[in-house]
Amino acid sequence: MHFYSKSYNFLLLSPLLIAQNFVKDNTIIIWENFRLFPSNVSQTEVFIVTHPSNPDIMFASANTIIFNPFFVSEGIYVTSNGGNSWYGSDTCKGAPITLHGGDPGITINKDGTFILTRRGFSPGLYSHYSTDFGISWSNQKTITNDDLERATMTSDVHPSSPFYGRSYAAWVKFTSNYPINFAFTDDGGVNWSAPVQINNPSPRGAGGDITMGPNGKVYVCWARVTPVSPFTEDYVGVASSTNGGSTWQVTENAFDMNGINGLFPQKGNIRVNGLPDIAVDTTVGPRNGWIYIITTQKNLAPAGSDPDVILNRSTDGGQTWSTGIRVNQDPVNNGKIQYFPAVHVDKQGGLNVIFYDDRNTTSDSSGVFLARSENGGDNWREFEISDKNFKPLPIGGLGQGYQGDNISITSSNSSLWPVWMDNRTGVYQIWSARIELSSVNVEQTTGIISDFRLEQNYPNPFNPGTNIRFRISDFGFVTLKVFDVLGNEVAILVNEDKQPGTYEVNFSTKGESASSGNAYGLPSGIYFYKLQAGSFVDTKKMILLR
Repeated sequence: MHFYSKSYNFLLLSPLLIAQNFVKDNTIIIWENFRLFPSNVSQTEVFIVTHPSNPDIMFASANTIIFNPFFVSEGIYVTSNGGNSWYGSDTCKGAPITLHGGDPGITINKDGTFILTRRGFSPGLYSHYSTDFGISWSNQKTITNDDLERATMTSDVHPSSPFYGRSYAAWVKFTSNYPINFAFTDDGGVNWSAPVQINNPSPRGAGGDITMGPNGKVYVCWARVTPVSPFTEDYVGVASSTNGGSTWQVTENAFDMNGINGLFPQKGNIRVNGLPDIAVDTTVGPRNGWIYIITTQKNLAPAGSDPDVILNRSTDGGQTWSTGIRVNQDPVNNGKIQYFPAVHVDKQGGLNVIFYDDRNTTSDSSGVFLARSENGGDNWREFEISDKNFKPLPIGGLGQGYQGDNISITSSNSSLWPVWMDNRTGVYQIWSARIELSSVNVEQTTGIISDFRLEQNYPNPFNPGTNIRFRISDFGFVTLKVFDVLGNEVAILVNEDKQPGTYEVNFSTKGESASSGNAYGLPSGIYFYKLQAGSFVDTKKMILLR
C-alpha cells in the first residue's frame, strides 16, 4: 500500500478576522468562514473538542484522504490562542503511520492529554495520545481487534466525579446484531480496559455516541435500524452508567424515529444518515442533567415529508423522553432538506445545533445553519453561519455516495466553534467560523439588552480558574467581588463604570495575591461572588478544589 509522501510541517496560520453580516432580517446572520488547515488533501467527517480547563486550546480532527498515491489518516488541527490561529498536520504522526485507517474519535482529558482513536487497515480499534498539544503522538495502542464502526470518545473532567480523569470510547461491533461496545482509560490512553458489550439490540444497532453527564454519569446512545437495506433508523436506544461503566442501565427503545439513511439524489447521490448525536447539560444551572439527542427524520411527526432535524430530551436522567421537537423552523413539507446535525450545550446552558440546510439555495446545494435555544429546546432562533453555499458531491473510490458522515460543534470562552466539510474549493476541507455568544442570544440579536443577570460560573467546581459572566442594561458603577463563607472579601474582580452589555471575567489561582483579583493562596472550599450594579444585586456560590 502506498501513502502520500508529502512532508507535513506544522503550519501556523495568520490571525483570523471574523466578520458577520446581517441579511434578510435580524434573525439570519452570516459569518465569514475560514479553513482550519488549507490543503489539497480531502478532509471529511470532522470533529472538534475544547480543553477542559484552558478554553483557548481546541483540538479538531477529520478523515484525511488522497488517492494518488493512496493515503488515509486523521488530521490534527489545534489552536492554543482561542482560535486566532491554528497549526497542525493532515496526518496523525503516531507510529505505525502506514497502517492508519481514519475514522478518528477525539477527546482531551483532565490533564490536557489529547487522545485519538482510529481504525486500522487490519480490523480493530487503535489509539494514540499526545502530551504536547498534538505536536507529537505515541505509538498505537490496540483497544480491540474486532471489526467495527467508528468509535466516539468523551472524558470525565468534573473534579467532583468519582471517576475524574477517566476517558471512554464507544463503538458498534460488527457481529450478527451490531451491539455497542466500550472501553476506558484512566491514564490518558497509555492503557485501556478490556472491551465490554453494553447492549443486545435486535436486529442490529448503528452509530453509537457517548457523552458525560453530572457526577460521573456516562451516557451512550445508538440507533436500532431496520434489518434490510437501506437500514433505516427505526428507534433510538440509550444506556447509562453511574459506576464508570461497570454496569449499565439499558433502554433499547427509548423513543421512536424514522431516519433518512440512504442516498440524496438531489445532491449528487451523497450518502446520508439519521444517526443520533447526544449532549448533556452539566452547567449546574436550571437544566443541569438534561439530556438532548438530535436525529434527522422524515415522515414521522413533527418531521415532514422532507428531512428535518428532530430533538428528543430527557429531564430525569434518561428514564423518560419527550416527544419529538422540530429544530429547523422553515415551513413543514416545503421540500427543503436539513441533514447531519450536531448538538452542543455551552457553558451558559445554551443548546446549539448545527446542520446542513438548503432553504436559501437550490436543491443540489447546501448551506450551514445554527439553531440555538436558551430554554432547553422550547424555542429556537436560527442563523445562517456559512458565507457561501456549496454543491455536495461524492468522493469517488470510497464507497457509494461517500462525502463524510458528520459535522461537529464546541464552545470556547464566549464563542461557539462549529466545524463542517465543504467542497467550495474543489476538494472537501474542514471549515469553521467564530460565533460570539453575545451575537446569538435573544437580547443581542434584536439589538436590545433588557435586563441584569449574573450567571453561574464555569467550570464549577474549578481549579485553576473559572469564568464569570454578567449582563447589565444601564450605564453605571459595577462591582463584582468574591467572599469566603465567613463573609470576608477575598477578591475584587470588577470595580468601575460599565456600559450596557454582557461581560466575562476570570477568577484564577494563578497570580501573586488574592487582592489583585485572583484565587492565589486561597484554600479549597465554598466561595460566593456578588454583583452589584445600581439597585441590582445578586450572589452565587462556587467551589474551589485544590
